[in-house]
Amino acid sequence: MRILLDTSIIVAALVEPHPMHERALAWLKRAKAKENEFIIASHTLAELYAVLTTLPVTPRISSGIAWRLIHENIETSAKVVSLSASEYSTVIKHLSDQGIHGAIVYDALIAQVAKKSDVERLLTLNPDDFNRIWPEGSSIVTVP
Repeated sequence: MRILLDTSIIVAALVEPHPMHERALAWLKRAKAKENEFIIASHTLAELYAVLTTLPVTPRISSGIAWRLIHENIETSAKVVSLSASEYSTVIKHLSDQGIHGAIVYDALIAQVAKKSDVERLLTLNPDDFNRIWPEGSSIVTVP
């Protein structure tokens, strides 16, 4: 099965005190074991780094540890899919046409990667955002 893990799932999988840690970690483990084809949006790498290095956890996640977590758990096992400049523009135009604004643009970019990659499941802890911007994908948007 071809799956896409969004940033919220990866953070939950990598951060043990997260309330959804066990459920998210199970999906990451299956992806790393190649039980599923693991897709990730390229911009998720940067978003993941930003979130990990600013999480209010003790001890703090240093920049070096964040990089190592991303490299060892994501870069070595996921297919990183990028969008073209025209695909970015299409996503932003669609949001503009719908009157949708703000940080939901990042979920819209992930949804575009899911469409482009023809994934069978998009795993997220933010299903309402994905269903809002991509109603036709609601059948594959899944909370672990």
